[in-house]
Amino acid sequence: MVRKQTRRTFIKRIAGSILTVLGLSSGGYFYANKIEPSLLEMKEIPIRHPLIPKGFEGIKIIQFSDTHLGFQYNLSHFNQLVKKINGLKPDIILFTGDLIDEPNKYSQVHDLLPILGSLQAPKGKFCIFGNHDHGGYGSEIYRNIMESTNFKVLLNESTAITLKDGSSIYLIGIDDAMLGNPDLPLSLKNIPNNQFKLLLSHAPDLAESASEYPIQWQISGHSHGGQIKLPILGALIRPPFAQMYPEGLYAVKGKFPLTLYVNRGIGTTRLPLRFMSRPELTIYTLISS
Repeated sequence: MVRKQTRRTFIKRIAGSILTVLGLSSGGYFYANKIEPSLLEMKEIPIRHPLIPKGFEGIKIIQFSDTHLGFQYNLSHFNQLVKKINGLKPDIILFTGDLIDEPNKYSQVHDLLPILGSLQAPKGKFCIFGNHDHGGYGSEIYRNIMESTNFKVLLNESTAITLKDGSSIYLIGIDDAMLGNPDLPLSLKNIPNNQFKLLLSHAPDLAESASEYPIQWQISGHSHGGQIKLPILGALIRPPFAQMYPEGLYAVKGKFPLTLYVNRGIGTTRLPLRFMSRPELTIYTLISS
């Protein structure tokens, strides 16, 4: 099971982050507020597994996460991101939650729709709920936005991506751990044995539970990589369900071997700062081996 942080630990981390922010020089604050949030890093990660059919060799998947539109990140920034993604010509696009920082207060949905809808992926666009997508009575707002822009919303369910030769892989989408109701057994129903399964979970720490099931890979967001990091100390703020796995690649030990990758996200929340935690776009390539 996922281990939750104590209230004392969370307060300590919040206090540490505030002290860090206050301690930054004016130049350091400017960098963290204006420069680093725009320094998008594109990470290339191979997804290797013998259950990936040969026909999927070389398939390109792009993950973006945690845009938090309306906080620091705006539609002009998002339009630039969409152009970058389309320029990479992905086969599949995955969004792993937290589209809008406060969905019920966001006034630019009408302008957002054509930008989000312009994302192109011939084998499909898929998404899951993050905690901010549920927060502020936003659940139906988020679902309507994503479905109207041709994203398939995966809520405790799976979907097959099938090639002309009949071979398939399965995407599994789990609900958010903080404000939703994740149900792994329900999401795994009706998936045949010996199929490659890629789990989308906004919360990285659900990997502890996912590793008890025959799931090969999980990709997540939520953590923002801590947003503010210091040498040696690392991420100062790790939100609930991103305590154990704040960013990057992990081999999770459980009943079944599971590989987890945690994307640092695009936008910011709570504090309009990124320090040593650049925004990230992740490009995965499927490899049958």
